[in-house]
Amino acid sequence: SATALAAEPGPKSGGIVMFGDSTTAERPGSVQQVYARRVQDALQRDGSGLTVHNAGSGGNTTRDARKRFEHDVLGFKPRVIVFQFGINDSAVDVWKDPPAAGPRVPLAEYEANLRSMIRDARKQGAKVILMTTNPLRWTPRMKVMYGRSPYRPDAEDGFETPFLTGCNETVRRLCRELDIPLIDIHAAYPGFAAERKTTVDQLLLDGMHPNDLGHELVAR
Repeated sequence: SATALAAEPGPKSGGIVMFGDSTTAERPGSVQQVYARRVQDALQRDGSGLTVHNAGSGGNTTRDARKRFEHDVLGFKPRVIVFQFGINDSAVDVWKDPPAAGPRVPLAEYEANLRSMIRDARKQGAKVILMTTNPLRWTPRMKVMYGRSPYRPDAEDGFETPFLTGCNETVRRLCRELDIPLIDIHAAYPGFAAERKTTVDQLLLDGMHPNDLGHELVAR
C-alpha cells in the first residue's frame, strides 16, 4: 500500500504573515527569492525568533482574500499581518469578449474588504501593516491584452490609471485614518531604480510582477 506523506507543518503562531496576490506568492522558475523569504532571512541574521509565512495567492482580489482570511491567516494567530492587494482588484478585463467595462472589484468594495479584514485582525490582537502595490508598466504582451480604453497605452502610467491609482490612494488614506503603518512600495520604486542606475521597468518581470531586484526593494 502507498505510504501516506506527512503533512507539512503550518506556520508557528505569533509570527508574520505576508498576505497578498501573485506579487507576494512564490514564483518558481522566475524569481529566486520573493520578499517574504528575504525578510525571513534578514530576521534570522538579526537573531530574531519571528517567523514569516507567505500567504500570497495568484490572481487574488480582496474579495478572494476575505474568503480565505480566517483559514489562511487568522487561524495561525499571527503577531503581524502585512497586506498587499490591488492589482487584481483594479484590473479591467478589456481582453474578454465582450470586454469588461469596469474593474473586477469596485473601489468602494475594495475599501470595504480591507476595512473588514483590518477590523478582524485587530480584534484578534494582530498588528496590521498595509503596502501599496508595485507600479505597472507596458510591455508588448500587456499592450496586446490591455492596450485599449479605459487604459492609455500611449502613457507610461497608462496601465495604472485610473483604477490602480485609486486603490493605492485608498491604502494611503486608510493608513492615515486608522493609524496603520504604511509601506509605500509604489512610491519607492523610482528612487530605488535610480539608486541602482536602472528603470522601473527593469524591476519588473513582465510589466506587472516584481523580479528579484523588485523583491529586494520590497524586502528592504
